[in-house]
Amino acid sequence: MGEPFASGQVTIAAPPAEIYKLVSDPTVMVEFAEEVVRASWLGGVRGPAVGARFKGHNRNGWRRWVTTCRITDAEPGRNFAFEVRTPFMVPISRWEYDIRPGDGGCTVVENCWLRVPMWFRPIANFITGQPDRAGTNNANIATTLARLKAHLEA
Repeated sequence: MGEPFASGQVTIAAPPAEIYKLVSDPTVMVEFAEEVVRASWLGGVRGPAVGARFKGHNRNGWRRWVTTCRITDAEPGRNFAFEVRTPFMVPISRWEYDIRPGDGGCTVVENCWLRVPMWFRPIANFITGQPDRAGTNNANIATTLARLKAHLEA
C-alpha cells in the first residue's frame, strides 16, 4: 500500500472499544472532522461492517462535494478503514484508523492514502479548493484527533 499521504497520531486515555465505537461511525465522526459535515449510511446499513457503504457530504468554504465510501476493514477495538470515491466511481482516497492499546490508554493513528488519478487531480483541486491536499489532510487529521481526544477524555 505504500506510505500514507497524510498521517497523525494521538494518545487517548480511553479503552479501545470506546474509541472504535466513535471512529467506525461516520455519522458521529462528523462532529470531530474538519471537511466532512454530514454522513449517512447507504443501503439500509446502520453500522460498520466490511462492504458497508456510506455517503459523505463535505465542505471547504463555499465549496461543497459528495463522496461515496466503502468500508474495507472493521476490526472492533483495533482497526477501521474505508475507501472514498466520487459519485461516478473515480477513486479519491483510503482512510484508516489504527487503535493500539498501551499504558494509560490507546494510541490512535489516522492515515490517508491519496488514490486520485493524475487526470482527475485538477478537477479535484477545483472542486475542493485545496491544491495542497497533503498539507490540508495533515492539518485536518491533527484537528480531528485533537477533537476526538478532547471528547473522549472530557
